[in-house]
Amino acid sequence: MLRLIHTADWHLGHTLHGLSREAEHQAFLDWLLDALEREAADALIIAGDVFDSANPPAAAQAMFYRFLAAARMRCPQLDVLVIAGNHDSAARLDAPSPLLDGLGIRVIGALPRTAAGDFDAPRLVVPLYAADGRVAARVAAVPFLRPADLPPCSEAEDPLIAGVEAVYADALAAARAQRRPGEALLATGHAYLVGGQLSALSERRILGGHQHALPVALFPEDVAYVALGHLHLAQRVAGRDAVRYAGAPLPFAFAENRYPHQVLRVDLDGEQLAAVEPLPVPQHLELLRRPGDAAQGLDEVLEDLAQLALDPALPPARWPCLEVSVRLERPEPGLRRRIELALDQRPVRLLTVVAHHCGRGEALGDEYGEAAGIEALAVGEVFRRCHVSRYRQEPEAELLEVFCKLLEEVEARK
Repeated sequence: MLRLIHTADWHLGHTLHGLSREAEHQAFLDWLLDALEREAADALIIAGDVFDSANPPAAAQAMFYRFLAAARMRCPQLDVLVIAGNHDSAARLDAPSPLLDGLGIRVIGALPRTAAGDFDAPRLVVPLYAADGRVAARVAAVPFLRPADLPPCSEAEDPLIAGVEAVYADALAAARAQRRPGEALLATGHAYLVGGQLSALSERRILGGHQHALPVALFPEDVAYVALGHLHLAQRVAGRDAVRYAGAPLPFAFAENRYPHQVLRVDLDGEQLAAVEPLPVPQHLELLRRPGDAAQGLDEVLEDLAQLALDPALPPARWPCLEVSVRLERPEPGLRRRIELALDQRPVRLLTVVAHHCGRGEALGDEYGEAAGIEALAVGEVFRRCHVSRYRQEPEAELLEVFCKLLEEVEARK
């Protein structure tokens, strides 16, 4: 038997409307260390987006390396495999590899190359060891793929997807060549796969900076388990138990507060997948959305806030964070101040107020400038609000897809 823990999308260094998530991340990493020991894990796979940005703050980097050191101390036989995600700098992750390799920690930021510059697929193959010291699995450890990583496939209908298919085919072939009878074949990825449920616009459908969804057929049936990252909502892909997004361990947007935040315990019996069990991650800090998913008028919102059940025993550092949505028929000067007064002396932190205006034709900056701070919004959210403001309805999925593709093309030219 081989037992591994699959996790992804830590986003160390993340802030939410200016609030540092450092304490939440530390609580998660402390819990994960306990879980690795308690579950007697043989391996840990981190499927990308270790950091929230390509240039993470020093505190986030220190937290990551302290975790790796603590994992090695508490679980000396644990294999650790880390791949880069689209938020990570591949070069930054790869830099300490000479040191980490000696500790049994494999970090794969960029695709390995030969001296001639060709893709060196065998160097992507990572062995995982069972408790008795034998190799129990071989992993085709593919990180996030950018266009420069892909071989030219100009004759293909979609050259980018064909390039990704070629990389995975070579990586899996190399893993099969090294694999011995009784060893499981595994794979990793950080991408958006066809059939995956997007995470409330917190992550776009990516492939090398473009709007693509990869086919689940990348992973043939002989692949016992695929550890995926990128989507923050934990899920199977195309109904396959063996192809999984672990999901994010904590919510990185208020819209993610109801997601199942977890890691996955994966058991392999020889070459076969035996079981996958979610391990819920305790939440150090609660994110609240009031009055709920649908905005209400200001009077109703103030009444709802008055009824909000809060724990006065919590220390200030653990007070829940709040997003308030208000539907306005007209501009409301001092909106945030009125809400702050309604929450005065209560154990909660108001992080953001979202005003939903009823389409009076004002500029979006005028509508949202005071209430939400348009400069803090993601571009996709600004587009969504513009559409709602003008047409009184959410944009259709097809329109969002076209917009995201256009946005990626514009960003690629910068």
